[in-house]
Amino acid sequence: MKLDLRRIFSAFVTFSERRGLLAGLVAVTLGLGLALGQIVPDAGAQDRNQGQKAEKKRGGGKDAAGRKRGGKGGRRGRRGRGGPSRVEVDEVKIVPVVQTVPVLGRMVPRQSGVVAARISGPVARMNVHVGDRVKKGDVLAILVQDTLRWQRELKAAEVVEYEGVVASSRARLAKTQNELRRIQRLSRSAAFSQARFEDQQHVVATSQGELKKAEAELRQARANYNMAAINLKYSEVRAPYPGVVIQRHTDAGAYLGVGGPVVTLLNDAELEIEVDAPSSRLGGLTAGAVIAVEFEDKKSRQATVRAVIPDENPLARTRAVRLTPSDAMRRVNAAANQSVLVRIPVGAKRNALSVHKDAKLQRSGNSVVFVVKGGRAELRRVRLGTAIGGRFEVLGGLTAGEFVVVRGNERLSDGKRVRLKGNGE
Repeated sequence: MKLDLRRIFSAFVTFSERRGLLAGLVAVTLGLGLALGQIVPDAGAQDRNQGQKAEKKRGGGKDAAGRKRGGKGGRRGRRGRGGPSRVEVDEVKIVPVVQTVPVLGRMVPRQSGVVAARISGPVARMNVHVGDRVKKGDVLAILVQDTLRWQRELKAAEVVEYEGVVASSRARLAKTQNELRRIQRLSRSAAFSQARFEDQQHVVATSQGELKKAEAELRQARANYNMAAINLKYSEVRAPYPGVVIQRHTDAGAYLGVGGPVVTLLNDAELEIEVDAPSSRLGGLTAGAVIAVEFEDKKSRQATVRAVIPDENPLARTRAVRLTPSDAMRRVNAAANQSVLVRIPVGAKRNALSVHKDAKLQRSGNSVVFVVKGGRAELRRVRLGTAIGGRFEVLGGLTAGEFVVVRGNERLSDGKRVRLKGNGE
C-alpha cells in the first residue's frame, strides 16, 4: 500500500479549520499510525509465526511439559513407558519343615581364663595390654631373670664337677678289678694269698659303691640344672593358647607368687553355643543333630549339637546343651556371652509348600505376590504361615512349580508385562 500524503494533509487542514489546530494534529497522528501499521507487520507476531513453523518441521508439541510431543520422538516415549518391566523370579517349591520352639542361648568360649605365673619373682616387663590379640607361645610378661640365669650357670658347673667324679670312680673301679683278676690268676701258685685275694675283692666292691654314688650325684646335679633352666624359662609368661587379652592383673615392678594372676585371656576363635533347653524338649537334641540358630540380623545359620550335659537344673527343669557353630557362624565374629536364638525341634520333620520371603508384599492389609504367567504379572492374594529360613510356608493361594517375582515387584501392577533379567538384558 502507498501512503497518500496529500489526502492526509488536506484532511488536516479541513479538520483544523473546523475543530482547531490541536485536534488536527491528533487526527494526523492517528492517520499516520494506521497507515504505518498496515505497511510494517508486528515483529513479535512474526517471530512467533516463524517459531511455530520451525516446531512443526521438527515434530513440535503442544506445551513445554511434553504432553504431546509431535513426531517420531513422542511415539517412542509412549512405547518406552508401556514396555515390560525387568524382574527376578523364584520358584514356589516344597521344602522340609521341622516345628521348632525358640530358646535364647549364648556364645561361650571353650578356652578362657587367667594366665598365672609359674614361679615367684618381681615383674620386669609387661608386653601386652587389654584388647591385644596374641598367638600361642607369645610372651605376655617377663619376670626378673638375673638370679635365675646365674642359678642355672651354677647348676651347670655342678654337673661338670660330678661328671669328673664319675669318670674318676670308673677309673678306680677298673684298676681294682684288674688287680683282682691278676691275684686270681695266681690261685694255683705258691705266691697266692687267700687273704690278699679277699682284701682285693673288698676294694673292688668299695670302688663299685663309690661309682654308683658319683653317678647318683651326677643325676642329681643334672636334675638341679634342668630345674634351674625351667625356672628361667618360666620367668617368661607365655600365652597357652591364641586369644585376646581382656584383663591385666599386674604391672612392672609388682611381685608375683607362684600362681599369681598375670592376664585374663579369651580364645574367641573357639566359641560354642550354650543353651538351657527344657528337659521335655531334648528329643531332637541328640549328638550330631543340626539345629537352626539366629543372631540379631535374623539370618538363619546352622550349628551341630556336640553334647547334652547330664546335669539338670532342678528349679528350671533345664539341661545345658553345647552346640558347635558352622563355618558360616564363625565368620560372624561373635563375642563371648553374645545372645543367640536357638530353634529347638519339637516335632517330626514334614514337607511344606514355601515361597521366597522377598516375594511377599502388603497391599490393603493383605499378603500378596505377583505370579508370572504368559509374560505378565498376575496379582495373587496368598495365605502364609511360619518362616522357614529365608522362606514362608504357603497355606493357600499358590501351587508348586509357579514362579513369583522377588525383585522389581514393588513397582508392578496386575497384568503388567514383565521380562526376566538375564534374558537378552
